[in-house]
Amino acid sequence: MGKNLNDIKKPIFYFSSTLTEGNRNMRDILGSKGANLAEMTSIGLPVPPGFTITTTTCAEFYATGQKLSRGLINDIHKYIGRLERDTGKHFGSNSNPLLLSVRSGAAVSMPGMMDTVLNLGLNDQSLQGLEQATGNRRFALDAYRRLINMFGDVVMGIDHHHFEAELDRIKKRHRAKQDTDLNVNGLKAVIDAYKQIYKKHTRQDFPQDPYEQLQKAVEAVFHSWNIPRAIAYRRINDIRGLLGTAVNIQTMVFGNMGNDSGTGVAFTRDPTSGENVLYGEFLINAQGEDVVAGIRTPEPVLKIKAWRPDIYRQLLATKQLLEKHYKDMQDVEFTIEQGKLFILQTRTGKRTGNAAVKIAVDMVRERLITRKTALMRVPPNDLNQLLLPSFIDKAKGNVLTKGLPASPGAASGYPVFTADEAVEKKEKGTKVILVRKETSPEDIHGMDAAEGILTSTGGTTSHAAVVARGWGKCCITGAADIIIDEANRTLRINGTLIRGSDVISIDGSTGEVMLGDIPRKRPGFSKEFYTLMQWADKTRKLEIRTNADTPADARVARRFGAAGIGLCRTEHMFFGEKRILAMREMILADNTTARRKALKKLLPYQRRDFEGIFTAMKDLPVTVRLIDPPLHEFLPQEITTQQRVAKDLGLSLDYIQRRVDQLHEINPMLGHRGCRLTVTYPEILEMQVRAIVEAAINCRRRHINAMPEIMIPLIGVDKELSMLRELVLRTITAVKAEKQYDGKLAIPIGTMIEIPRAALTADEIAVHADFFSFGTNDLTQMTLGYSRDDIGSFLPEYLDKQILPHNPFQTIDMIGVGQLVDMAVTKGRSVKEKLKCGICGEHGGDPDSITFFASVNLDYVSCSPFRVPVARLAAAQAVLKNQLDLFI
Repeated sequence: MGKNLNDIKKPIFYFSSTLTEGNRNMRDILGSKGANLAEMTSIGLPVPPGFTITTTTCAEFYATGQKLSRGLINDIHKYIGRLERDTGKHFGSNSNPLLLSVRSGAAVSMPGMMDTVLNLGLNDQSLQGLEQATGNRRFALDAYRRLINMFGDVVMGIDHHHFEAELDRIKKRHRAKQDTDLNVNGLKAVIDAYKQIYKKHTRQDFPQDPYEQLQKAVEAVFHSWNIPRAIAYRRINDIRGLLGTAVNIQTMVFGNMGNDSGTGVAFTRDPTSGENVLYGEFLINAQGEDVVAGIRTPEPVLKIKAWRPDIYRQLLATKQLLEKHYKDMQDVEFTIEQGKLFILQTRTGKRTGNAAVKIAVDMVRERLITRKTALMRVPPNDLNQLLLPSFIDKAKGNVLTKGLPASPGAASGYPVFTADEAVEKKEKGTKVILVRKETSPEDIHGMDAAEGILTSTGGTTSHAAVVARGWGKCCITGAADIIIDEANRTLRINGTLIRGSDVISIDGSTGEVMLGDIPRKRPGFSKEFYTLMQWADKTRKLEIRTNADTPADARVARRFGAAGIGLCRTEHMFFGEKRILAMREMILADNTTARRKALKKLLPYQRRDFEGIFTAMKDLPVTVRLIDPPLHEFLPQEITTQQRVAKDLGLSLDYIQRRVDQLHEINPMLGHRGCRLTVTYPEILEMQVRAIVEAAINCRRRHINAMPEIMIPLIGVDKELSMLRELVLRTITAVKAEKQYDGKLAIPIGTMIEIPRAALTADEIAVHADFFSFGTNDLTQMTLGYSRDDIGSFLPEYLDKQILPHNPFQTIDMIGVGQLVDMAVTKGRSVKEKLKCGICGEHGGDPDSITFFASVNLDYVSCSPFRVPVARLAAAQAVLKNQLDLFI
């Protein structure tokens, strides 16, 4: 059952064993957490009762001046009454008080980004009632001090460190190593100190009215939707279009009632490797925030088996039930209150790319999901993590310590100790490792900027670990040997002092922390990866090619499954000490004879490069783009280089400087480049085509099936292409005759569609083309009028204000640029029904863009070598999405 109009208008949904009003299909309204609380209740799991205030109510809260309406407050009171009847407890009672947790929960999981308040409803009166009801004075005091701390921090904005400093002071006075070592007198002192901090910073006493606490907590959770860390998380993860956060108000259960109680987080499979085992951590005599925040380093969940085997068996049964019901790996929060298990939350577990692939393939084998579901289950960009290098084991010399391997990968950089410093250093091009005692949601921008994350406390389910795994970022937590001196910007590890000028390396797969920049090795693929790619290849219709300019890149792409090269940029071959000098000689020449002489020097280099690429791509097509950039890019701009070139070529410095000035253009992007160069200097085209044909013939004679295709860039008028096509054909014929080659060598000749006029007149251009390849980088620039190099000055504002839905150079502008692509394909094939059409811009590796390209019936996409697996999977998902759309 989904949602209807009445559901959207209804502000609150209840869940308990006696009445459950929501379900898992209502996450847009109830948020992921609220929808799953209702669902778990309905399938019989032990979920404490409560109710959810909807995301639509959050949107109304912002639309009406950020105040709770009187009607909503009355509804909240009504549902509290229902909770009191279901639990037999009373809110604010001095005999058997009902205590509540107040948690956020958006439709898309945003772990730790928004606010939570626990133990709400405690005051000086109900403290006595809690002690009386439980017979445990220490527990009651501990719960109260936690509420004052959390309420002061989350609701009133008092810096958490004020409370932490006071707690540390009192612990020292009472000689308590851990929070749990504080006795009753120590906790009473903490409560008194916390109340003083609260009053000092708010100029009011801690509220004793439980309904005032609740109202302020609900407002705080709504406010947390737009706090900087939540906004940053949504931006980093490209989460858009949500109404806001729901608020989940739930009966408290307590893991801090003594040594028969505890709390933990468990994944139904290992989120790092994907192995089918119960994975997670727990703490005895603690509340959930202690685990998630990384304040204490917890124990592996497997140790529950020795502590409470009955609870461990219940957790295993819960694991099986949840996976069978949700058909995916789940991230579960649980609390054990005096020997009784409660499930507080389940959500789809964040996982690494390796784990995503293994879980998807394993669940097909376990008959939980179909192959189609498995293909849709893995986010294509997560495959990037599988392609990342790892450290060479033999190169690991100085291992300083070992922490918990929280998120795999290999990262090296300079240690930084604040999130702001990480961002600042990254903007200057410096690679850094963010080193913290524990991360908090306020560190999100620094975590994004860092190469890796290292914490001295926390476990593999702490904030740092969960966020890093979701991003595929290397992370180590709980490295207890690390002593951080943030003030002096140093850390000490087992006697070794490390400063901000020292490079450290962290291995997120092993937990090792090392001194120095450790060499890396290329990745290997699991059998599950190959299985998933086989399923993708059988499903997709788009061919996947690569953009490669060297034999090494071509070999990498072929290993990753590329079916050819869709863009080989010839201009990259002109750089190199001897080559660039010959290229400059050609550009500086003032007549055709001198240019041909210089081009003759370049010919062997081009031919050798093409032979290497054709050999690496044996039996696969290679689309070679003729020279594209303006000539001035190859000329020296610095005076010292100009002097050296003048000496090497026997020219005057004055002549070189005059020639540089002559070739300078006000707007080179729209200037003398691409096909315009070969129209004015046809000898350049002749040399390049000769190099391609000679290389192909040489390969064929060595029984290497070279399959070149020649692409002429920047065509805007059909006559440009018809003229240059004739020149290409004449050159091919001449070279074959010179080389006395009478074998079959059909070389398709096509063009890049990167000028809007070319798309508008594609039917005229197609007459002279064997294929179209869309250069979407330039097509985007010329259609939107944005410079790719300068868009950074205004793009963030455009995204924040939702003028643009995304960076148009990363994801294709489907309405504008996309319309031109669709039009050009349609017009081109109206002339040549089987005209081959592909795309070779950066969009060829973007999953959302690939879905669009599949919808307009392109034949292939071409992307960088390391994006090939991403494109293979995204192309398969495009087919499955289309099938779903047709079904709907």
